Amino acid sequence: MTAQESLPLGRDVAGVDEVGRGCLFGPVFAAAVVLEGSAAECLLKAGLTDSKKLSAKRRAALVPLIQSLCVASALGQASAREIDACGIRVATERAMLRALQRLPQSPGLVLVDGNLPLRLWHGPQRTVIAGDSRSAAIAAASVLAKEARDALIRRLSARFPGYGLERHAGYGTAQHRQSLIDSGPTPLHRHTFLKRLLG
Repeated sequence: MTAQESLPLGRDVAGVDEVGRGCLFGPVFAAAVVLEGSAAECLLKAGLTDSKKLSAKRRAALVPLIQSLCVASALGQASAREIDACGIRVATERAMLRALQRLPQSPGLVLVDGNLPLRLWHGPQRTVIAGDSRSAAIAAASVLAKEARDALIRRLSARFPGYGLERHAGYGTAQHRQSLIDSGPTPLHRHTFLKRLLG
């Protein structure tokens, strides 16, 4: 993780990140995490980084460590129906806002992964490009969001068999796309994402 020293940490700072933005199925998830410096150091030594760079086994092992060391954490999500109704950016912002609102105390500063500000948040914020590789709080949020969403999709895969959800978590793999062509979408697919595929 780089440039860690230039990004603030502490009881008044929350890192927020999303997962599932590009999926064809299911909600978009977000997590918000508040970390103090000593906890961030412990997590970085334990291998914390961008969730996309971690194996499933490593991510799962980090979740209880993050939860035990952080000052606070919370999850938020926005459904496929919301994504279809208002678009993925607004839905992602809603998921992030819900995570932030579920923290026990409103943060004085929010570090937002990426280059787009969280328009629904009216307090101080800072966008951080590649934030999940630069901020321990954002990286921790990415891990919690990824693990929570993957767990939900695994449960939903039993309700919607035949799409391989337990393997691809709703992303647009070749198998998933073929299943959609063969069987059509479920109520939890993002129908606005499927127009080009299904016509």
